[in-house]
Amino acid sequence: MTYSSAVDYLYGLQRHGIKLGLETMEALLERLGRPHRRLRALHVGGTNGKGSTAAMAASVLRCAGLRVGLYTSPHLVDFRERIRVNGSMISEDDVAGLTERVREASAGLEPTFFETTTAVALLQFAEAGVDMAVIEVGLGGRFDATNVLMPDVCAITTIGLDHQEYLGPTEEAIAFEKAGIIKPGRPVVLGALSPSARGVIVEVAEARSAPVRELGRDFAVVEEGPERFDYRSAEHHLRDLTCGLAGRHQLDNAACALALLEAAGGGLWAQAEPAAAEGLRRVQWEGRLEIIEQHPTVLLDGAHNPSGAESLAAYLRDFRRRRPGGRVLLVVAMMRDKDHAAFMAPLEPLVSEVFVTQAALARSASAPELRAVLAGWRQPVHTAPIPAEALAEAKRRASPDDLVCVTGSLMLVGEIKAAVRGCGLSPLRG
Repeated sequence: MTYSSAVDYLYGLQRHGIKLGLETMEALLERLGRPHRRLRALHVGGTNGKGSTAAMAASVLRCAGLRVGLYTSPHLVDFRERIRVNGSMISEDDVAGLTERVREASAGLEPTFFETTTAVALLQFAEAGVDMAVIEVGLGGRFDATNVLMPDVCAITTIGLDHQEYLGPTEEAIAFEKAGIIKPGRPVVLGALSPSARGVIVEVAEARSAPVRELGRDFAVVEEGPERFDYRSAEHHLRDLTCGLAGRHQLDNAACALALLEAAGGGLWAQAEPAAAEGLRRVQWEGRLEIIEQHPTVLLDGAHNPSGAESLAAYLRDFRRRRPGGRVLLVVAMMRDKDHAAFMAPLEPLVSEVFVTQAALARSASAPELRAVLAGWRQPVHTAPIPAEALAEAKRRASPDDLVCVTGSLMLVGEIKAAVRGCGLSPLRG
């Protein structure tokens, strides 16, 4: 199997759609020699912030000298972004070889794309001999393919309305699904949660005798000046930290990442604590409040649900304060199953012009569909069905002091990054 044929095979598995449940995954891993049982792991779930938190924890551990595996989804441009060892993407040869092994072990099981990719990642980490695997939950938690793990610690960063067709219509229902990653006796770290979501998760943790560490109660982030903050817990106080990721919400994610490492126990924390400042400063996580150009500023942010839009709006408000004459021009595309109106609502007061476009996926909302949602907006709304053309037109209309914000979908962000790099997109971004 070549790399291109492996990617074609994986792409073909998308015909199985999303299939929640662990039976297939457990059977597949049994045939592969149970690689997940050879791993120490940190398991990170939540509606928003889980990828950033995982990336921060992995960065700190790498700076501490550990060999670290990081598994995240979706990718933006290259499928190999999903599986990294010490920051380096999995090689094309390893994708080909491991995918072939998983395919042979899958006879009669019909695993999904995500189940197969997760198996490839777990094999890669086990055979690479990582000291710690940092694993981001794909969808939900209870029935997510990654939930075969028995992690040292898990984290649930936030709870918000997203993927309701799979996880339930309310925050409480979604919280119950996310809480499925909590394991008996293993600590769980909680980020900023609403009282209703917190209540559900704490109830599950108590039933499983899982110690709970909560942001704002057991650990906290204290802002000490522009871009500087402290991390405080009952046991430790780390001073004068900075975060390589933009946005106030990333400080909460940084606190969760440090609490995750602290909860893992004395041995790991003793290694991680001296590297915390460097690891947070050096962390990279593309497509999240990422500036790729200046004059005008071009910002990419993969926010795609109402709570993500609130975090983006906070960043844009700060931009308007710092640059009073600067306008915000929005380039937006969204998937059809998202709450378009609720996403756009917090952005409306901050935006001067909008350019609606469409990502190159069948489940992307069309530009006319999005334009209809904005029918009551006072700002000019333009339509450009091709994302690169929408960005080009927004930049043409922008002054050097303006900000062009590309948002609404990680799929859109991936297309823009691919266009900027002048390369083709790997098709598997779900």
